[in-house]
Amino acid sequence: MGFAWIKRFLPRGLYGRAALILLVPIVTLQLVISTAILQRYFEGVARQMTQAAVQELILVLNRRAADPAQAAAIAQDLFIDVTPGATVSTTQRDWYDLTGIEVLRVLEDDLPGLVAVDLTSDWRRPQIVVDTAEGPVTLSMSRNRMSASNPHQLLVLIVFTGIFMAAVAYVFLRNQLRPIRRLARASEAFGKGQVVPFTPSGATEVRSAGHAFLAMRSRIETMLEQRTLMLSGVSHDLRTPLTRMQLGLTMLEQGAEVEALKRDVEEMEQLLSTFLDFARGEALDDQVAADPVDLARQVADDARRGGGQVTLEAPERGTDVLLRPQAVRRALTNLVSNALRYGTEARIAVALVPGAVRFSVEDDGPGIPADLREAALRPFTRLDIARNQDQGSGVGLGLAIASDIARRHGGSLALGDSTRLGGLKIDLVLPR
Repeated sequence: MGFAWIKRFLPRGLYGRAALILLVPIVTLQLVISTAILQRYFEGVARQMTQAAVQELILVLNRRAADPAQAAAIAQDLFIDVTPGATVSTTQRDWYDLTGIEVLRVLEDDLPGLVAVDLTSDWRRPQIVVDTAEGPVTLSMSRNRMSASNPHQLLVLIVFTGIFMAAVAYVFLRNQLRPIRRLARASEAFGKGQVVPFTPSGATEVRSAGHAFLAMRSRIETMLEQRTLMLSGVSHDLRTPLTRMQLGLTMLEQGAEVEALKRDVEEMEQLLSTFLDFARGEALDDQVAADPVDLARQVADDARRGGGQVTLEAPERGTDVLLRPQAVRRALTNLVSNALRYGTEARIAVALVPGAVRFSVEDDGPGIPADLREAALRPFTRLDIARNQDQGSGVGLGLAIASDIARRHGGSLALGDSTRLGGLKIDLVLPR
């Protein structure tokens, strides 16, 4: 497995990963330097200074036993206060006094008769209680003679300098990543059929990617425009002879052969309309706030007027969602038409879930096998072997159109089994 488990705890976005790459070295450097300073510098300096202070304390104590007057003069010259008696009985140290650990260790090892040390009452002048032949004595001297003055200042300086440099690097990193995020948003919007203003900026590589995206978008827009113009001409050129054929058939003597020809012409016109709807899939309407429940109700009512048995399960009133109502209605109409073509009953359900709206269309037909569902979403793919061909025919574009509309909304179209009706269930999920 290696280090694959680490990926579960890493940020997924580029911004988070870049920030992590920036902060990990800074924090690691802070920890290494702080540890090295505490162990090799402050502890060593505190040990040497405390050992020198202990020699002075021993000198005062030894001279005090032989000549108290001379000991008092020496103590005064060394700025050591000597007080008969014990002012403290237990050793005390603040938890944040890191150099105090080494001070206490040296005092316990080198100072004979040590009873207690108070490093908390007066941090500037510790109280040291020593047991002598004349009784306990309290010695007091400057803490600066035992350890470096204000050792925490160096650590604070390191921490605040690291925080400041991290903030500066964070601002610089954000400015460098902003063009990438803008490019990602423009690409995502274009994939959904939206054209948002975008100007390449940032580093040279990011600018190159931005210019390549603009060139690609321009080529695609030109291609789509040319295809739309071509389809408009094809639509006009094909509908004109079909109309003449329909007029000619109405003038002929009616009979079985004429009725069959009329059905063929009507089917050709329907196939042409379906093909043009698919080919014009990129020309979707603009996004507006619409009620998905109302759209589903309109589709169900249209299907009932056409003689279909359709039930709708949805709340009385939904929440307005930003979508393309005409495109969504076209997709639902295709799904309901397929359900009624291959079955006798259809069911539409609308559910508003967090962050998305889900349309479910079920039927009581034969369904589609799981291994053929991916192929069913491809254009011009007919699965009439799995679906009842006697109840209708098509060109295999109904599901492809609905899938394309879902994809251009940033959603998805999923095929499954209907547990209620026993046929096919299609979930059209659109983001809110």
